[in-house]
Amino acid sequence: MNEQILIIEDETAIQSILSELLTDAGYNIEIASDGLEGIRKFREQHFSLILLDIMMPKIDGYTVCEMIRQESNVPIIMLTALDEEQAQIKAFELKADDYITKPFSLKLVLLRVEAVLRRIKEQEPLHLSTMITYRGIQLDTESHIVYADGKEVSLTNTEYNLLELFLKNQGRVFTRDNLLNQVWGYDFIGDEKTVNIHIMNLRRKLGADLIETIRGVGYRIDKEN
Repeated sequence: MNEQILIIEDETAIQSILSELLTDAGYNIEIASDGLEGIRKFREQHFSLILLDIMMPKIDGYTVCEMIRQESNVPIIMLTALDEEQAQIKAFELKADDYITKPFSLKLVLLRVEAVLRRIKEQEPLHLSTMITYRGIQLDTESHIVYADGKEVSLTNTEYNLLELFLKNQGRVFTRDNLLNQVWGYDFIGDEKTVNIHIMNLRRKLGADLIETIRGVGYRIDKEN
């Protein structure tokens, strides 16, 4: 399970409870303690779902939901002590996907998260595998856009193809001949130094040495834990 969930909640006790619950269930968790931090983290990373408190300092959950909806259809579940019907209506008018009132059952939260994610997958089956995420790198196989720590990175077509090959084959070692054949094509006229130069440029643009040199063999990207 590779889904990443953002919890935007100002109460540290609830942050801790939700983080432990969802981590134990196999999700990757990020925490934001107010609306401004939540917006920043949403823009920096790719999330499968957001758990969003309503009553928060700086920016309330309604405003956060409205801002996110201007940029994304990421599933949002509102968490709040407000149980009035009008509060729930406002949340759904802002296109929240679900609404859970405090105090809540932990089992209920987990079931609601699973239900929302399952529903989204059933509705959009063609978009499940468009984004590959690896240690701060996001590669969208549909748009061919790459992000490093939330910032778009300009890659040449060859650099993109190299990165996509590594990310789709984590842990596999590619010799320079492998890379020449699979990325450049079997009829490429050149030498192995071409591979070295492109790997060097790719590392520089990503701002991280994710591509490991296996001395005397070739290159690989380690499997993410």
